[in-house]
Amino acid sequence: MAHIQGELATFAGGCFWSTESSFEKVPGVISVISGFTGGHLDNPTYNDVITETTGHLESVEVRYDPSVISYDEILQFYWRTINPTDAGGQFYDRGESYTTAIFVHNEEQRQIAEASKKAVEASGKFTKPIVTPIKTASTFYKAEEYHQDYYLKNPDHYDGYRKASGRDAYFEQTWGADREVKLTPKEEPYKNVNKAEKLKALTPLQLDVTQHEGTESPYHNEYWDSKLEGIYVDIVSGEPLFSSKDKYDSGTGWPSFTQPLEPGNIITKEDRSLGGLRVEVRSKYADSHLGHLFDDGPRPTGLRYCMNSASMEFIDKADLEKRGYGKYAKLFAS
Repeated sequence: MAHIQGELATFAGGCFWSTESSFEKVPGVISVISGFTGGHLDNPTYNDVITETTGHLESVEVRYDPSVISYDEILQFYWRTINPTDAGGQFYDRGESYTTAIFVHNEEQRQIAEASKKAVEASGKFTKPIVTPIKTASTFYKAEEYHQDYYLKNPDHYDGYRKASGRDAYFEQTWGADREVKLTPKEEPYKNVNKAEKLKALTPLQLDVTQHEGTESPYHNEYWDSKLEGIYVDIVSGEPLFSSKDKYDSGTGWPSFTQPLEPGNIITKEDRSLGGLRVEVRSKYADSHLGHLFDDGPRPTGLRYCMNSASMEFIDKADLEKRGYGKYAKLFAS
């Protein structure tokens, strides 16, 4: 399994060669994959999509580090890579598959995207209506390998194509001095925790698991069968890790989750301690051993974050505000 970290954003911005090359230069972006999404055909090929019969758009899947760049800032970069007033394609790439769209992965992204779109509409940069839609993300299909990093593999052809398309001339004319997005330095509230003091308060089991990669007994740990609503945080630093919304009964006797609450707080590493290859999961700021990641989980992620209860503290939904996690309360609003 690949190293997994960061948060996910998905965009259609015309030809994915150019959208990919633009995003790969953005600070805080971990990876960019060219592909197709939004249509009705399973496992489409490039030749399928360019027939304009599949409903798919050429798109990119962007993984980014939220401790460096926010989703709102990612969107600001996105608006500067497209012509959001063009409903027929992008530049000299014409057809539905080359149109623009923002594919949101959760309600928080939707709200941020809608606010960002309104801000662009009010900016005065465009005299025509903004037609870029905000859609719910669906299955993303990776494009053929020769499309990945096309601008690096075929620089002469790509540079000629990009210049002839008029993209950069349009961006310069439209945005001028505002073309560059300046990132706001991010606070890291869990970075400066007094780890030595925190460790003194841990039980022997919590110390063994978090500091010495121990494993607690299945079915005899605090959270394996908990159905309470709230979030799970690192026992040392308090950094948010998982939500009860993503918890499920894996039948293993350990608390299991399909995805992190804050992917930026999760670090994965190769673990060969038992001879074979496993993927260890650690927290970013406390560097606590949390458990392991497997690829036998349920849909839609197919992942199983198999955690140790001893590595985490549960914060009930009723206590989120007073414990300083108020931003997550909306996840449990009835």
